[in-house]
Order: sequence, then C-alpha cells, then structure tokens
Amino acid sequence: MDRGVGPSSGDPASTLLFAVRAAVVGDAPIPAGARVLVAVSGGPDSVALLHALAELAPEHGWRLAICHVHHGLRPEADDDARFVARLATDLGWPVSIERVVVAGGAGVSPEAAARAARYAALLRVARVVGADRIAVGHTADDQAETVLMRLLQGAGPRGLSGIPPCRGRLVRPLLRVERATVLGYLAARRLPWVEDATNRDPKFLRNRIRREVLPLLAAHVGPGLARALRRTGGAMRETVEALDAFVAPRLEGRLRPTVGGFTLDLAAMRGLPPGAGKALLRLAVAAVAPSGPLRSGLRTGPLEALWWLASAASSGARVRLPDGLVAERIRGAVWIGRRPPAADPVALVVPGEVCLAGAGLVVTADIIPPVAGRPADPAWEAWFDREALSGAFAVRPRRLGERIVPFGGTGSVGVSRLLAAHRVPRLIRGTWPVLVNRTGTTEEIVWVIGVRRAAAAPVTGASRAMVRIRATPAIGPGSNQEALS
Repeated sequence: MDRGVGPSSGDPASTLLFAVRAAVVGDAPIPAGARVLVAVSGGPDSVALLHALAELAPEHGWRLAICHVHHGLRPEADDDARFVARLATDLGWPVSIERVVVAGGAGVSPEAAARAARYAALLRVARVVGADRIAVGHTADDQAETVLMRLLQGAGPRGLSGIPPCRGRLVRPLLRVERATVLGYLAARRLPWVEDATNRDPKFLRNRIRREVLPLLAAHVGPGLARALRRTGGAMRETVEALDAFVAPRLEGRLRPTVGGFTLDLAAMRGLPPGAGKALLRLAVAAVAPSGPLRSGLRTGPLEALWWLASAASSGARVRLPDGLVAERIRGAVWIGRRPPAADPVALVVPGEVCLAGAGLVVTADIIPPVAGRPADPAWEAWFDREALSGAFAVRPRRLGERIVPFGGTGSVGVSRLLAAHRVPRLIRGTWPVLVNRTGTTEEIVWVIGVRRAAAAPVTGASRAMVRIRATPAIGPGSNQEALS
C-alpha cells in the first residue's frame, strides 16, 4: 500500500534519505556489505538515487559501481555519458559506459526496445562487476503514471499492480519518493543533473499522462489523485501476490522440461475458476521464459488464447505466443516451447557430453559397472552392454519412416507412432532427437530420447561393463536466467 516516507520535516533531503533508509531494509532490500550497481542516466531521479546511496554507503558497508547506458538515440547522448563519467570520478566510484544498439520493429515499440536493451546491458555489467543488487531510480510519480496508463489501456489486476519495488537483484529505493522531493533534495545539495528532452515529447503516451492527463484529473478530483493511484497499485499487487501464492504450488511436479520446451499437466488446473486458472498459466509461461518480454506473464489477448487451448481445445490445436513461443494441446497437457531447428548429427564420445542447444538438452555418456534392475527414469536414461555395441554413438533428429524394435518388444514400431503414443506434440515430432549407433556406413537407432530405448545391447548378468547415457534439460523452469523490469 502507499505508506508515507517519513516525518514531514519540510526538509526534502532528510525526507528522501529517510525513505531510502526504509526501502533498503524493507521492500527494496540492499544487504549490508553488498556490491550495488547504480543505473545512472544523468537525469534528476538517477542522480538523486546515486548521491543518496553514496551518502548511506559508509553506514551500510556498500560498494557502489555506476552504469550509464548509451542508447545513441539523441544528439545529446554523448554529453550525458560524459556527465555521468565526471560524476563517477567526483564520487570516486567506478563507472561503465555501455553503448547499445536499439533494435525496434516486429511489433516492438522504440521505448520497449530501448528498455530491453538497457536492462540487458545492466545485467551484463552486474555480472562483470559482481553486483549483488542493481538500483534504478523510479519514483512514486512513475508509479502513479504507470497505474493510470495501464488503466487506460484496459489492464487487469496484474498490470494495475504497477512497478515492483524489487524483482530479483533489481531494486527501486525511490519508489515511495515523490519527484518534488527528489528535486528538493538535489536543490538542497546543489547537485546538477541533465535534462532529457524526450521526456517532454508528447508523442509518448507516458509524457502525455505526466504533463496533461494527470494534471487535468488532479484539477478536477483533488491533489490526492497520485496517492490514490499508488494505493490502487499497492492493493492490486497484494491481490496478485496472494493469487500467485495460492496457485503456484499446483505447478510443482506438473511443469516438466522436455525437448524444446515444457509440458504442463492440466491436472494442475483441475477445479480452478477461470481467474485462478489464468493466473496459473501466467506463472507457467513466466517459468518457461523467465527472461525477455514474457518475464512478468502474458497480456490479455495471448492469455485468453492460451486459456482456450488449455480448457476447451482438442489435441493438436496450437496458439502462437509472444517471444517466438508456441503452445500445443496434447492429451491431458499443454506443451509450451519453441520448435527445435533442424540439426546435423553430433558425435557422442564415451565417456563424454554434448549439448543440443536447439533441443534444450544435455546428453552425457559414461562407463560404469553393470547395475541390476533398470534406470529410475527409463525415458531419459538408457543402459547398454558396452561390448555389444561396436560402433560409435551420435545424436541426430529422427528421420521420416524410421522404425525401432522397442526394449521388451518383439516387432518393429515406427518412431512417429512411438512419439504420438507418448504425447509428443506434432510440432516437434519431425526434429525429435534419437541416439544412433554407427558401424561403418550403417546406423541403428538405439534410443528415442525421452521416449523409449530400443532392444539393442541389453545389459545382462553376463555383461562386464555398461554404457550409461542420460539426457537432461539444459535449462529448467526459471533456472540460470534472470529477468529485470
């Protein structure tokens, strides 16, 4: 909710520092001794944030670093970069000036493209300098503008929740501080900043809301409008967090990585009303694509299409999602991912490992003493008698018309039939990976990875050593990726 930022002493410098002190131990936490990367554009908000953190750094043991992202979109961009470099020198903190290329088009607005490039640059620099936190300078005014803008765009509770004070390493210590207080702090400290002329350009919706719509509404409903919008944003955020906490446990064990994507068992949605079911689908997509435009979930149009797919469509139906994702309905589940590109065969040395980037799999092979029984998960692990296979292993996409004799079976079965029986989406059946054993110019499929191994080279009581081959997802839900927004 929209709480106050401190005592009304009338001193904007004290008010701002009080708010930052409260934020860094509250909803925008920065632990003691942390390495903090501060994003500084040169504008008033980021300059005030940098100076405030620099003032508080000794008492918290923080080590600051500064990053300025040079978008190259304005004639003054070089001057802004030089200003930030001088500021860093004056304060005695290291600075990185990151030049980025803003690639718009393909339905992406210039502002969205610039924002994506900016956060990607911040994340790169944070990794290089070992930052525990990335601090950015959004203020309470930004929050009110965001809530009103999303209301006018027809957003639901998630959109109306506004800007989060913390997401991963990203923190916004000024999110409860009004811009007037920021300007008062800068004036009291006699601190210079640079002005971005695009912040006055009326072609951008946010600028029109800031300079025209909000003042007009405030003139009619009173000066408390911005605070009311922030309260609405806070209430919506609490509602969304409560709903997510309610449905998130249903994803445990039901969102499983597979070739090219993830499979969501629709038992996770059983008994849920539409609103809760859609919240679960949002969480599933955010877990599948934790970076990029889907990091905070789907917008209304794609979400409604995905809800139809999960609740009413028949097997084989598909919908396209943003960021190149596709969802396909299969029996009792929905697959969400990307079609793996056609790939050349990749040799698998024993012992050894290969990464199939397109399929999102890592395949490993080792030699171990024979083990009684069978693998714990025979779809994703296969054992072979080492001496019964004289050729070399390779992994490649399956080919049209190929057949195998399944382990424990007596007759051959088409690989395509096996894939269909195991609920593999039609979209990716043609590029599904198989393990082959090559001898001279001939090769034999010994394992349809993730489905079933062939009858070749079984491990028996007479086996002296076995080759153990395992396939594991290169990336699981939400792992090894980080999103900033």
